[in-house]
Amino acid sequence: MNPHAPAAASLDAARRTRELTAVADARTEADVLVVGLGATGAGAALDAASRGLDVVAVDAHDLAFGTSRWSSKLIHGGLRYLATGQLDVAHESAVERGVLMERTAPHLVRAQPFVLPLTPLVSRAQAALARAGFRAGDLLRASAGTSRATLPAPRTLSAVETRHMAPALRPTGLRGGLLSWDGQLTDDARLVTAIARTAAAHGTRVLTRTRVLALTGRGARVRDELTGEEFDIRARTVVNAAGVWAGDLIGDIRLRPSRGTHLVLRSEALGGLAAGMHIPIPGETNRFVLVLPQGDGRVYVGLTDEPVDGDVPDVPEVPETDIGFLLDVLGSALDVVLGRADVVGAFAGLRPLLDTGGGPGRTADISRRHAVVTSPGGVVTVVGGKLTTYRRMAQDAVDAAVRAGRLTAGPCRTAALPLVGAARPAELAALDVPRRLVRRYGSEAPAVHALGTADPALARPVVPGHPVTGAELVWAVRHEGALDESDVLDRRTRIGLVADDRARAHDAAAAALAAG
Repeated sequence: MNPHAPAAASLDAARRTRELTAVADARTEADVLVVGLGATGAGAALDAASRGLDVVAVDAHDLAFGTSRWSSKLIHGGLRYLATGQLDVAHESAVERGVLMERTAPHLVRAQPFVLPLTPLVSRAQAALARAGFRAGDLLRASAGTSRATLPAPRTLSAVETRHMAPALRPTGLRGGLLSWDGQLTDDARLVTAIARTAAAHGTRVLTRTRVLALTGRGARVRDELTGEEFDIRARTVVNAAGVWAGDLIGDIRLRPSRGTHLVLRSEALGGLAAGMHIPIPGETNRFVLVLPQGDGRVYVGLTDEPVDGDVPDVPEVPETDIGFLLDVLGSALDVVLGRADVVGAFAGLRPLLDTGGGPGRTADISRRHAVVTSPGGVVTVVGGKLTTYRRMAQDAVDAAVRAGRLTAGPCRTAALPLVGAARPAELAALDVPRRLVRRYGSEAPAVHALGTADPALARPVVPGHPVTGAELVWAVRHEGALDESDVLDRRTRIGLVADDRARAHDAAAAALAAG
């Protein structure tokens, strides 16, 4: 097995410098300039490049710096949208979940069981409604063409089975549970990295730390945030995929950001979870707190849905009120007592919801439909939506850009285009490397593992109690475009979600950058 990633898909500091210099010196126009390298922006860059277009993609920070790294790490099948009557959004979600799980990223998305415990706070009518909802979700899976082998059928659990899967549940009054399945993403930032690297393999110039200062339908004035140099990028059409910051670049876009907060707990605080959990929010009919085991010694608990007013920060803060709310919901169902000291980390993401002009109601009630808007100046802006449907959002944005720029381009190919690391399940299962690496790197796992084989010091975890090894840090620098410690610790790995772990891993990240 070749211990190196394919050169065309490898991102590193030297490639960024070469391509940034070439773009700054270019005497010709690119076909498409994409602004923003979250899931949708990276997806748009891949979509456009795979149609044969010349693409430049920029971000003021890093890959997955914004909302795309703060999700629940779930690839939803659209059940929630069925419950609110948004049948088209639900079907689109189910289709895109199947695309990721079976074609484009089977190494990063796997089936995750979830238990909805039937506690005394869940009435029999609510339980019947949830049971019917899970059956409808299974019909949605079938209508989307996703196989039963990929996502098993929902079923009812006894109280004993329920506690076996989630031992932390309070046994008093527990009537059983409802088992359902959805797509679990190994990591959202890793998905974005795979999309961006696949776009690079198709010729996209991926330029992080490149801030847009002014944007028009024919390009942008940008600044290299590492050197301070300013230059122009000329393009025949522009896609604005800057997420919650999209309105800052184009004034006629109005967003109502919504904050989703997650807690980070140690796995031992909740016992041996064999499944995720949907814990009903008391007083709510169709809202749940999710308990999401990550397989790395951590569990995420989320999420809130609160409107955000005022300026949008680069990194949202987590209010203590959100933490208290999530702990209170856990306390309504668990036998273990969890307090503030058990929260070893927390993160919040801002969803770029389109302001539909419906007044000051809850952001939880705003549609998750995405919108593609072409400004009078020719900038194509894509907003709204959710991580699961990033590929369809990108497709619609590129379709609009092709029209706006009167470009000659082939049809969209991304529904059948495997991302870097993707392979058939049988091929992934045959790889003779740790399963954890396969779930994170897919077919590239042997190359990551080989770094540790060649240098045993890199085979060791960089933080006690967390599985990420030094080899993964070096791989992030050499092949995944990590330029500083934050890139390595906060996005290519998620060590940085726990402040104490981040501090202990800082020297290892610095060493990986020096070795890269």
